[in-house]
Amino acid sequence: MVNVGLIQTKNSSNTKENFEKTVEYIIKAAKDGANIICTQELFKSLYFCQTEDWENFKLAEEINPENQTIKILSEIAKQYKVVIIASLFEKRTAGIYHNTAVVIDADGEYLGKYRKMHIPDDPHFYEKFYFTPGDLGYKTFKTKYADIGVLICWDQWYPEAARLTALSGAKIIFYPTAIGWLPSEKEQFGKSQYNAWETVQKGHAVANGVYVVAVNRTGFEESPDKNEGIQFWGQSFVANPYGEIIKKASEDKEEILVVPVDLDMIEEVRTVWPFFRDRRIDSYQDITKRFID
Repeated sequence: MVNVGLIQTKNSSNTKENFEKTVEYIIKAAKDGANIICTQELFKSLYFCQTEDWENFKLAEEINPENQTIKILSEIAKQYKVVIIASLFEKRTAGIYHNTAVVIDADGEYLGKYRKMHIPDDPHFYEKFYFTPGDLGYKTFKTKYADIGVLICWDQWYPEAARLTALSGAKIIFYPTAIGWLPSEKEQFGKSQYNAWETVQKGHAVANGVYVVAVNRTGFEESPDKNEGIQFWGQSFVANPYGEIIKKASEDKEEILVVPVDLDMIEEVRTVWPFFRDRRIDSYQDITKRFID
């Protein structure tokens, strides 16, 4: 049995306060028994992709073991013997930036990073302005407590990403997330949008025989151009390999969830439903095409 910790918070424009609060919540989750703890997407700042603004690139940081953010998180991981997954804005070099998640093992060792592969470009989610698509592939990190995969937000909608992550050995897939409603759409589409988001991830859990952990932010964030803003819908959750939600956070409150997951269930489910065994890998060549005419 492994306990996963989900940190769902409201963010402000003060990056120092956001970071300190998340560190405080990570420590609390660790004290409450969490073994693997995941932050929400871009947890140190507001969701700055609502507008295209060159100033926001100043929020980015170089990602390596000498990075101050990673040093602090590594010390906490080592002290409390927890694995930490942290979502950060990465400056790779001048002009190349990524939406990146780092993984730190329970002894404080920096295991590496995943760069978000699928980059959206929608009203108030102008991520293509900021982020270069990831180039590190889909991978599994072998941590003290479990073999885990990390994908990020928009990756949630792609079965190929979940499949390849599971095929690389992941037993738990974590999704740091920042998703919500535009106020003008909530009444008409809000329920359907949320249901689609939850359903597709539950489907990934079933199709791959894995646990899915989605960690979303909450609260309303005003758009810098005063145009509508986003109401993040929270409701971070953990789904088991049957697609059942074990636990879910509220829509509008900061919460720390510590949820036990039984990794033995994966063996059981994959034996009963041998989807990996029955894959027709000889018939999937067209999956690499944009569209089949």
